[in-house]
Amino acid sequence: MRLIVFTLNQEELLERVLEAYVEVGISGATILDSEGMGRFLTYEVPLFADFRQFMKGNKPYNKTILSVVEDDEIIHRLHEILDEVCGGLSSPGTGVLYSIPVDFAVGLVGQEE
Repeated sequence: MRLIVFTLNQEELLERVLEAYVEVGISGATILDSEGMGRFLTYEVPLFADFRQFMKGNKPYNKTILSVVEDDEIIHRLHEILDEVCGGLSSPGTGVLYSIPVDFAVGLVGQEE
């Protein structure tokens, strides 16, 4: 099993991103409001206030989506679709996608005992 973590920088794409999850067979996910470190330092820590000029155009808030999947192939298919939906994840300001191994999980949607 793997935990998929996707931080979406363009909140207006959230509906299409969730459609991509369903399209690849992911039926459950947790969506969190999140904030990047750069935005926090720039606006909340006076020492870094001069960096505001570098933050222009960046979205202040993100959505982070967490989901546990059993099939690695799902991650590859999801990556392809998200790359298209977000305009290329390798471009700055689109989003970050990664996965982490999961040793144990219980209570997942569709999980059988």
